Amino acid sequence: MSGIHIPGGGPGNQTFDTIGFDGDDTLWHNESLFSMTQDRFRALLAHAADPTDLDRRLLEAERANLRVYGYGIKGFVLSMIETAIAVTDGKVAARDLQSLIDFGKAMLDHPVELLPGVAEVVEALASRHRLVLITKGDLFDQESKIARSGLSELFHAVEIVSEKDPATYRRVMDRHGIDPARFLMVGNSVRSDILPVLATGAHAVHIPYAITWAHEEAEVPDDHYRRLDSVRDLPALLAAW
Repeated sequence: MSGIHIPGGGPGNQTFDTIGFDGDDTLWHNESLFSMTQDRFRALLAHAADPTDLDRRLLEAERANLRVYGYGIKGFVLSMIETAIAVTDGKVAARDLQSLIDFGKAMLDHPVELLPGVAEVVEALASRHRLVLITKGDLFDQESKIARSGLSELFHAVEIVSEKDPATYRRVMDRHGIDPARFLMVGNSVRSDILPVLATGAHAVHIPYAITWAHEEAEVPDDHYRRLDSVRDLPALLAAW
């Protein structure tokens, strides 16, 4: 099976009643938009800070602000504004603050672009499995992206959560009567989509995205999950699992 990597041994005889999908960077592009906006942020503040130092300070602000703003574009924009104020010692121009706000609006208005193969694979799997979308971030933004993705009707349920940890996944599974032993989560983030799912006794498939936000980086487990190069390989993996 080209493109399929099976850590810790070959497939077994497991079948799944329910398949969970992450949204951002699993079904549609997301982190690339943040990356492009951060490039614009660096250019805007090039006169005030070294790019490496600016990236570090922005990441620190984002991490500190997660407990206040949560995940998503709005928190990212507020963190950029906070960083801009800090690196200029409070002298950032009003026009630059307006530019940062405009960057955020452009991100929110950006079209939803599905990853290659997603539409076909999700539609095919929806005819054989109960699908649940479990995505993390700002409620308004995530609802908008899901609606614009054209995939919403294929999911039995949609769960927009503020954090992805074992307790969150257990609550989702309990709410929908899902047996962890017969649940498979598919996502791009080891930290959010793989490790906490495995901790519940469920199963996971990791499909890495080209860009990973530093906050989402984590050590890949040695066993008990599968890794694919593309979502197009998922049906073949399920057939062999």
